[in-house]
Amino acid sequence: MNAVAATTHVGDAVAPDVAPVLSVNNIEVIYDRVILVLKGVSLTVPEGGIVALLGANGAGKTTTLKAISNLLGAERGDVTKGAIIFKGERVEALSPNELVRRGCIQVMEGRHCFGHLTIEENLLTGAYTRRDGGGAIRQDLEMVYSYFPRLRERRSSLAGYTSGGEQQMCAIGRALMSRPTMILLDEPSMGLAPQLVEEIFEIVKQLNVNEGVSFLLAEQNTNMALKYAKYGYILENGRVVLDGEASALRENEDVKEFYLGVGGGERRSFRDVKSYRRRKRWLS
Repeated sequence: MNAVAATTHVGDAVAPDVAPVLSVNNIEVIYDRVILVLKGVSLTVPEGGIVALLGANGAGKTTTLKAISNLLGAERGDVTKGAIIFKGERVEALSPNELVRRGCIQVMEGRHCFGHLTIEENLLTGAYTRRDGGGAIRQDLEMVYSYFPRLRERRSSLAGYTSGGEQQMCAIGRALMSRPTMILLDEPSMGLAPQLVEEIFEIVKQLNVNEGVSFLLAEQNTNMALKYAKYGYILENGRVVLDGEASALRENEDVKEFYLGVGGGERRSFRDVKSYRRRKRWLS
């Protein structure tokens, strides 16, 4: 069954209704020339929107983000079919640096701060593609500190000696220093306490509203992601199997049972329920 037939739309809307800043059209990704990881993935991020990319570990979320940000080459991966369109232009052939200059940057899973540099030095590395002068960069550094006051307090601390939450804030702040139009945010809640996760998602919302930054958010914490996103796509085994408005996905019985840990009636194993529901509903 092809990818279109295997995808279910939830709610009245079948796609975000604002002009897209990003369109991923039926892409296929292969690693080492033989391992098929993504199988016809399509998604849209509207300008100024927050879109969630959901699914279990190994579903293909990180690969999708790396395909968009052109980071697959470092892992011997290639986009072999389909198209990725950012701001109206195909970008598959661009280098990651060129894509950052055009306004699309990825915050990697695991944060990847430079542990031997201070927080402020880490933030400044995010401006390396800019050519608009030190004054503009200092102004944006103050903007980052206004959203992340904890980073201002730790600006002189080595990043390797800061907490996981502070490193996640640093990674997002570093991305902001490139003046992005869109941020690809990979698993921001990983390894963080629930209260800190909510704090970071609130800041993402503020950046979206106040700075106009669009977000494509890959996240296993489905409940939190759907709370802040407007639209969501659910991946399984390299395919989009369900998509729709976030409010509709939160009320969908399959999503409740598979991803939110809520199910009506007798409690059954995920494996048993999933095989039945997918066969009967998602893939019908």
